[in-house]
Amino acid sequence: MMKVGCAPSGTALPANVDIPFVLYGYRNNPSTGSIGATIPQYIRALGLQPTARAWDFMSFALSVVAADESCTRATSPDGWTRRIDLTVAVVDPSFWNGVAPELEQTLQFVTGDIWSLTFTDGGFLPTPPSPIKVRSEDIVCLLSGGMDSLVGAIDLVAQGWKPLLVSQVAKGDKKDQSRFAQTISPQSLHVQLNHNAAPPTKSERSQRARSMVFFGLGVLSATCLDAYGKGSVVDLIIPENGFISLNVPLTPMRIGSLSTRTTHPYYLSKLQGVLSAAGLNVRLRNPYQLKTKGEMLAGCQNQPLLKSLIGGTTSCGRYARTGFTQCGRCVPCLVRRASFLRWGLADSTPGYKYAALGTPGRRHRDFDDVRSAAYAVHLVRTRGRDAWIGGALNSAQLGPIGPLEDTAERGLKELEVLLTAHGVI
Repeated sequence: MMKVGCAPSGTALPANVDIPFVLYGYRNNPSTGSIGATIPQYIRALGLQPTARAWDFMSFALSVVAADESCTRATSPDGWTRRIDLTVAVVDPSFWNGVAPELEQTLQFVTGDIWSLTFTDGGFLPTPPSPIKVRSEDIVCLLSGGMDSLVGAIDLVAQGWKPLLVSQVAKGDKKDQSRFAQTISPQSLHVQLNHNAAPPTKSERSQRARSMVFFGLGVLSATCLDAYGKGSVVDLIIPENGFISLNVPLTPMRIGSLSTRTTHPYYLSKLQGVLSAAGLNVRLRNPYQLKTKGEMLAGCQNQPLLKSLIGGTTSCGRYARTGFTQCGRCVPCLVRRASFLRWGLADSTPGYKYAALGTPGRRHRDFDDVRSAAYAVHLVRTRGRDAWIGGALNSAQLGPIGPLEDTAERGLKELEVLLTAHGVI
């Protein structure tokens, strides 16, 4: 078991912590990590005053990412599943220890690891800024720089909402995020932050828990709205197409290591239960749970604006590793390329590093993601969708799964059209 502890500077951690992190500050020695150092001053500079519970949730979210990035999978018994003992300093440890079992289940679902959570005193709660600026936006929307969040923000404005836009900065995306926000809703506040995790050990480079900080920033921002202060429930919009959200494994071998669940409806429902118990009147909502990516593009409520911006979005899961050019062959890139075909418009992406999917060899047609997508298509063609989906969608967790299965099947059909067009199948 790996023991990780996260607390603001000046708050003591248990003596048995193996990997200590400073929350909202910088480390003072090489054996300590740091995370979230820029967040407090950024929020303060905007004149915002999030609630104490929102800061506690943000502290928890940052701590999860700290543990996710600092605990290696290589030393676990099966080479993948980690046992993580995480201690987090919060303002109200009594409440958070009470919901720790729910949070442990939630984290196990999203990361595939076994978690043990303990909350202690000494959490972060800054003094109020002067003056405090209460925001007039009436909804919060995550804006990642990808296609789905672009559609989500455009649709909200088209529907008459004034969204507060929240971005988690990723290298290569910051300027595009700013451009999208300014173009879509120039009167809205755009919060752009990064967790800036700096582990004291070699980073695991895990992305399993990355959405937790995104949600933390969204909740933090939501509690600063005038509507929230007046007692209204504020929607936090998480725009994600249903095919990627469900992320049904393309092959049986992809269940453990290659199927992320960062916006899965069960994961969101578990988080929602904790937020509600905490008295945080923020509702997590994905309006596109039953739409494919192509259907999102076709249904966007401001087509001219979408067409003008869509080429600058980023989908690639290997964007930094391919020199900030989208690879064209990872699952997110395949889904992106397929969505343009479903939309019926030419792909306006500046270029893909591995554009010719039908070219023989491991860099193109035989690349693992391309082969896996082709396998799933062949399985559905020959044995039906139940043979592919199997038990990946659990009615005990999700309720009626028929509409979700339909969405997954339509998403795979979009991939089939792409792979056929390129001669892969």
